Amino acid sequence: MFDRPQERDTAPSAKDTPSGRPAASLQFRKPVATDGPAITALIAACPPLDRNSRYFNLIQCTHFADNCIIAERGGRILGWISGHRPPAEPSAFFVWQVAVAPEGRGQGLASQMLDELLTRPAQAGVTHVLATITADNAASWALFHGLARRHDTTLDRSIVFERDAHFAGVHPSEFQARIGPFAIDTTPTDTTSPE
Repeated sequence: MFDRPQERDTAPSAKDTPSGRPAASLQFRKPVATDGPAITALIAACPPLDRNSRYFNLIQCTHFADNCIIAERGGRILGWISGHRPPAEPSAFFVWQVAVAPEGRGQGLASQMLDELLTRPAQAGVTHVLATITADNAASWALFHGLARRHDTTLDRSIVFERDAHFAGVHPSEFQARIGPFAIDTTPTDTTSPE
């Protein structure tokens, strides 16, 4: 079972600011169109991610907002995951890109974002997570192996796009990671108090 994260909207920061005041809480939210430039800059700062056009990022922030997530602290975007439900396999969720700013790394932020994203009502009925990853992208393989471990399921790896046949020799081969099956609880958390 893919359990809902304990904290839906915020996670407390473990650090204080230099002034001694607590640091701002980490927040997860859907993107909006005005996030486009910050998303473009974040992706550019996270090699080896492929850079998308600015317009493409705007489309993700609007048309696919239910399938994307931003992690921010104090108004600064620290993380981004984009994805979609493949029309040919509606029970799957395809993770397009995962980007974490340098100051957000080493804190499990990518895993937190992925868990939060997968528990949204828009992901109801998802039984598998898919991603394509180059062989040398250790951070992405660790993220998806961790997802499989946390939810007691398997990760199957197979080549999906070959360097020569699909990328004309200019991009490394991409392997598909297929994680699942598992069940995801997408029931909205009731935050109202009893009267």
